Amino acid sequence: AQLHYSVPEDREPGFSVGDLAKDLGVEVRSLAARNLRLVSEGGQRHFQVDLATGVLLLDSRLDREALCGQSPTCSLHLQLVMENPLQLHRVEVDVLDVNDNAPQFPKPEVVLEITEVANPGTRLPLEVAEDPDMGSNSISTYELSPSKHFALSINVRGDGVKMPEIVLEKALDREKVPVHHLILTALDGGNPVKSGTAKVTIHVLDANDNPPVCDPPISKVHLEENVPVGTLVTKLNVTDLDEGPNGDVEYSFKTSNNAPGKFTKLFSLDAWTGEIRTKAPLDYEESSAYEIAIRARDKGSPAMEGHCHLRVELIDINDNSPEIVLTSVSSPVQEDAAPGTVIALIGVKDSDSGDNGHVHLQIAKELPFKLVSSFKEHFSLVTSGPLDREKASGYNITVRAVDSGSPQRATQKTFYLRIADVNDNAPNFSSPFDTAHIQENSLPGTSVFSVSASDPDEGSNAKLSYSILDNGMQDVPISTYFRIDQDNGTIYTVRTLDYEQDKVFQVPVEVKDAGSPALSSTAVVHVFVLDENDNAPNIVYPSVPKGSAFHQAIPALAEPGYLVTKIVAVDADSGHNAWLSYQLQESAEALPFQVERRSGEIRVAQALRELEDPHRLVVEVRDNGTPSLSASVVIIISPEENSVQDFSKSLDLPQSSPEDTNLTLYLIISLVCISLVSCVMFGLVAARC
Repeated sequence: AQLHYSVPEDREPGFSVGDLAKDLGVEVRSLAARNLRLVSEGGQRHFQVDLATGVLLLDSRLDREALCGQSPTCSLHLQLVMENPLQLHRVEVDVLDVNDNAPQFPKPEVVLEITEVANPGTRLPLEVAEDPDMGSNSISTYELSPSKHFALSINVRGDGVKMPEIVLEKALDREKVPVHHLILTALDGGNPVKSGTAKVTIHVLDANDNPPVCDPPISKVHLEENVPVGTLVTKLNVTDLDEGPNGDVEYSFKTSNNAPGKFTKLFSLDAWTGEIRTKAPLDYEESSAYEIAIRARDKGSPAMEGHCHLRVELIDINDNSPEIVLTSVSSPVQEDAAPGTVIALIGVKDSDSGDNGHVHLQIAKELPFKLVSSFKEHFSLVTSGPLDREKASGYNITVRAVDSGSPQRATQKTFYLRIADVNDNAPNFSSPFDTAHIQENSLPGTSVFSVSASDPDEGSNAKLSYSILDNGMQDVPISTYFRIDQDNGTIYTVRTLDYEQDKVFQVPVEVKDAGSPALSSTAVVHVFVLDENDNAPNIVYPSVPKGSAFHQAIPALAEPGYLVTKIVAVDADSGHNAWLSYQLQESAEALPFQVERRSGEIRVAQALRELEDPHRLVVEVRDNGTPSLSASVVIIISPEENSVQDFSKSLDLPQSSPEDTNLTLYLIISLVCISLVSCVMFGLVAARC
C-alpha cells in the first residue's frame, strides 16, 4: 500500500508525522515482531518509527529549500518493510513550505547611473530579489523609499516573476542633487511577512547645463593706493555646478574692442586661478575706483560662460602734499590800510581726499595779518591790525598749509609784502633847540650852523625843505640877518653882525616834507654873536676934546698916596676885550705920580717938592683884546693956590652930567643882558644833556 503524509519544514526531531500502525491496520504489538524498518530512497535518514506506538517520527530537522530547492513540490519517499509476512509499503511525505526565509537581493547595494538631462519616464531596471520559499511565501511585491524624482514600477514576466524598475518622474539636476540614495524593499507573502532590502545609489551624470557663476556676481574690494606691484587684489569665487570639463573654468578680462579698459594696464588676471593682482602702481588721484568686468568660461561643449563684476575702490593714502596758489597779491599796501583790508587771495588744493585733502592754512601769529576763509579751499589774507612802515617796511609772510592726514603733510610758501609809505610822520629835528656861535664882523654868507631833521617816511614824504620863519621876535625881520639853504639846512649870514648891537638871535627854522598834505615842525637856533676886539676903550672921565688936556690942580704939599684924580673908561666890547688896564706912558723925566692898573686912580707916588711947574701925564687905557686897543688922555697937574682943596671939587663932579648918567644905565643893561643870555645857554646845555 502507499501512505501519504505531510510535515512542515523546520519541525524539531521527534515530531509525529503519521500513525503508521493505524494507517496500515497492523497491531502495534506485532511491529517489533515483524521487524518493521524504514528505507529512504535518497539514502538519507530523515524519519524513524516508534515501534512502541507505531508512529512515524522525524529523525532530523527538515529544510525544504535544501531538499527541493525551487521545486514547486517537495516530497520524500520512504519504503516501509515488514516481515512475517514480508510486506513492502511506500510512504510519501510532503515537506510543506514554511516562510522561514526572507527575500534577499543578489547585491546589498545597487549602483545606477542616469544623465541629468534624461526625460521623465526613463526606466532603470533593477535586479530581482530571491526568496527560497515558495508559493505565497515567495516574493510578493517591492517597495521603494519615497523620492521626489523616482517611482517604482513592477512588471511581471511570463514565468510570474515580478521585475522591479525605477521610473524617472521629475527632471534631475545634478548640480542640486548629484546622487540619489534609495532603499528597495522586497516583501514576501508569508505570515508574518518577511522582507529584504537593497541600497540603490543613483548617480546623476553631468551635462553642461550650468554656466560658471560668480559669488557674489558684483563684488567690491578696497585697496590702498600705494600697495606694491603684484599685490593680490582678490581671488574670484566662481563655481560651475557641472563637473569635469564642464566645470573647468577659464578667466579673462571682458573689454571692448573699441575702448579697452584702462584697468588692463593696472591689473593682471590669472586665467586658471582667478587671482587678480596689481601690475602697475595705483594712484587714487588719477582714479579713485576701477570697474573690472571678468568673463568666466567653462570647457563644456557647447561652452557656457558667466560674468563677474569687480569694483576696486582705492583707499586714499596721504601721499600728496598740499599746494598753495597765490591767486593775487596786492603789494605794496598802504600803511594806513584799515583792518580787514584784503592783501592776497590764496587758494589751496590737495589731490588727496577726505581728511587727507582737508587743508588748514597758518601764518605766524605775530604778524598783523590773518587768514579768512572765503569759500572752500580759498582764503583771503587780510590785515588784522595797524601797519607802520616806519617800524616794518615790509613783511616776509610765510603761509603754511597742513593737511589732516596721518602722518600730516605740509607745504609752505613765502612772499614779500611791501608796505607803501603814507605821510603820517612830520619831520623831526634832532633837537628843538640848538645853539650856534659866530664871530661878529664875519663876512656876509658865512656859514653859521646846519640844522638837521629826519623824516621816517620815504620818497617825497621824506623830502625835506628848510626855511626861516619871521615870527616878529626881533625888531628887524630875522631874514635880514640870516638865510637858510632849503635843501641841507645850512644857515648863512646875510650881513655883517655887530656884537655891540645884537648879541644873540633866535632863528626859528621850519622844516617841511613834500608829502600831501605836507607836514612840518620847527626848531629854534640861538645864534650867539661872539665879541671881537673891535672897539677901543672910551675914556668917559675926564672928558676932554680930542687934542686937549685935562688940567688938575693938587695941593703943593700933597703927601704920597694922595688921590689926584681917577680915570674912568669903558669898552663897548665884552669879556677879555673889555678888561681895561691903566698905565702912564713913559716920559723922559721921572714923575712923582702913579696910576692904579685896574682902578685908574692917579695918586701921588712920592713926596712932592714944592711944585713950581705943572706935570704933564699921559694916561693910556688899554683893553685885553687881541690885538689890544687903547686910548689915552693928557692930564696936566699943577699946584693950586689953596693947599686945602676938596677932592670932590677937584673932580669937577662928572656924575651930575646927563651923559655920565646914560653911560651908567647902558652898563647896567649890558650886564643884565649878558646874565640872561648866560642863563639861557646854561639852561639849553642842561636840557640837552
